Amino acid sequence: MEIIISDEIRAAAPAYKVIVLTADVTNPPTPDALWQELSECHRQKGDRDMTMVNKTPAIAAARAAYKALGKDPNRYRPSAEALTRRAVKGLELYRTTAIVDLVNLLSLASGHSIGAFDADAIAGSVLTLGRGREGEPYEAIGRGQLNIEGLPVWRDALGGIGTPTSDNDRTKLSEATRRLLVTANIYGPSEMSDGEFADMMVRLLRDYAGASNIEINTYGV
Repeated sequence: MEIIISDEIRAAAPAYKVIVLTADVTNPPTPDALWQELSECHRQKGDRDMTMVNKTPAIAAARAAYKALGKDPNRYRPSAEALTRRAVKGLELYRTTAIVDLVNLLSLASGHSIGAFDADAIAGSVLTLGRGREGEPYEAIGRGQLNIEGLPVWRDALGGIGTPTSDNDRTKLSEATRRLLVTANIYGPSEMSDGEFADMMVRLLRDYAGASNIEINTYGV
């Protein structure tokens, strides 16, 4: 997969980089051991003060990119911020499938908003990160049509597949997913180093999604 980061993203977020992972996987219902890991991280994040959530380095950097692109991060929150706010409010997470929940765990732990896609549903061999356009159609998972104008948007040959706020229904994961592509969007400093993040991602995918043929590359640095 060729990865292109547009000039408009580079201008709005000069520190932006993305860790891209592909792997062969299974995606069963979330195992108990993974749910315990996610629940513990959720509990730990819940101990934070709400006023400090958007000051977390990785979340603050993503919010700054939204603002630079013309999007209000208080109306369209990056998914990592939404997950952390949910933890602080004491709201439970939804138990779904292994890859969805391990991505939620990675996002909570790192503060990065992470896209996870069924690679077999991606059209073409090029992914481009650009700015969402006015009126651009985008069917967000569980949300219907999402106004993506001003959001950072990953596009394949047919259109948008992912934003830090929500991925697209067309390329969403299911229990039938056998080929995975992950984009870990890093807009600035994080509570985890890139190496720590990558190691955790690989461990979780191997332990809970039977991942093999794993390839990881970093772009934008």
